[in-house]
Amino acid sequence: MAVVDFEEVVERFYAPLYRFALSLARDMHEAGDLTQQTFVIWAEKGHQLRDPSKVKSWLFSTLHREFLGARRRETRFPERDLDASAEAGELPVIAPSGEASLDGATVLSALRGIDEVFRAPLALFYLQDHSYKEIAEVLEIPIGTVMSRIARGKEALRTRLAPLAEPEARP
Repeated sequence: MAVVDFEEVVERFYAPLYRFALSLARDMHEAGDLTQQTFVIWAEKGHQLRDPSKVKSWLFSTLHREFLGARRRETRFPERDLDASAEAGELPVIAPSGEASLDGATVLSALRGIDEVFRAPLALFYLQDHSYKEIAEVLEIPIGTVMSRIARGKEALRTRLAPLAEPEARP
């Protein structure tokens, strides 16, 4: 496998890649970002390319995949101006929750009252800041079980706290 010089690749292909990105994105800034991201990926993975004669096609297909991925993310998670969304009534109205008024001691007391199988993962996640993976290792259970127990534990905790969290009746 021949080694391809990174600087030589950038010098040779930057302009054609940028033009290709510009034709796809139709925005100079996005085209620049796509081109840069392509070279970042080349810097990370370019050494895996076995045939140096395929550098050009590798770069162009990588740029195209990055463009498609960005479009997919943009479609799934569109960016919106928060103020404009609020004015247009696009944001949900959330009633104040009584849960916010509960103090730590009350929550810890309720936590002590739920089943141990749920209490341990909840305590490790929320009180000790462990990741799901770390909790799975500590408790010697699969990560899916950790996620399930945390979800069920949160529901059990919510059920125990609901009567205490109800807002007082207002005159």
